[in-house]
Amino acid sequence: MEKYSFLNDYSEGAHPAILKALSESNFQQMEGYGNDVIAEETKTILHQKMNQNSSEIFFVSGGTQANLIIISSALRPHESVISVDTGHITLREAGAIEATGHKINVVESTNGKITKELILPVLKEHDFGPHVVKPKMIYISNSTEVGTIYTKKELEELYAFAKENKMYLFLDGARLGAALTASDNDLTLEDVAKNTDVFTIGGTKNGALLGEVIVVNNEKLQEDFPFHIKQKGAMLSKGRLLSTQFRELFKDDLYFTLAKHANKMAEKLTKAILDQGYKMLADSTTNQIFPILPKELIQKLEKDFIFYRWKEIDENNIALRIVTSWATKEEKVEEFIEKLKP
Repeated sequence: MEKYSFLNDYSEGAHPAILKALSESNFQQMEGYGNDVIAEETKTILHQKMNQNSSEIFFVSGGTQANLIIISSALRPHESVISVDTGHITLREAGAIEATGHKINVVESTNGKITKELILPVLKEHDFGPHVVKPKMIYISNSTEVGTIYTKKELEELYAFAKENKMYLFLDGARLGAALTASDNDLTLEDVAKNTDVFTIGGTKNGALLGEVIVVNNEKLQEDFPFHIKQKGAMLSKGRLLSTQFRELFKDDLYFTLAKHANKMAEKLTKAILDQGYKMLADSTTNQIFPILPKELIQKLEKDFIFYRWKEIDENNIALRIVTSWATKEEKVEEFIEKLKP
């Protein structure tokens, strides 16, 4: 039997509605480089969802690409970005940010989230210009790399702190769908737009073939942003391939429907794991969960399933990362749960 993957949320291709829309518009001639009619329609839909029209919206193909474009365009050569130790730009992007000439000031976090209490020591340590870098941007993810989410209060306070210290707040929304549909979430897309200088909306990990939306809220950061996209090789001549996907995801809130399914499957797994008496490494309510399981049980599960060994806890136990997707089959979740039983 072929093993079933809980390794990530992009193992499947794309939702059928997206493939249908791409096929239907295939022979329609359109302008290139993101100037097509579908892009304009999609931007209008997103502006309505955010309840504001002042943001500038761009489409790029991937998350790392979006992150390096945003950070390198916003920061001057001597400026740095602050991130938690589990941040995607810190651990999973092959030094992409450093390669553009910007240092990442890394802070340790127990739950994947950053607070002003964690940032203040960094600002104090770097109050020695021009001999050290100048922290200028705060990078966060929602949901985080360990599946946790920010509350509305936390985001508002962080944005106020950033403005008070003349810094930018950048929210990486590669899994924003999972965050906004989590059972304990109190944020909306409108809240995110109001409380960030720039953020992304991930499609790759929520039903699209590929693609991320970059939403630039800060007028200063909007200036010449398309030049940065072009210079980094991210301006597709067939931009319609990206905008068509996000039109389908947002016109009838398919984006949130798909994310809810992924979260529901993860929630079902979490309950079963806790019912068996096992613990979690992180308190996640999104589609990434981190159960701590005995090595013997892990070996048994690995006969039928693929997942990531995240962190060794002790000589007998390992924390796994299990990820559900918009297309995760419930029967496979139930099979996994059966395998948990002694």
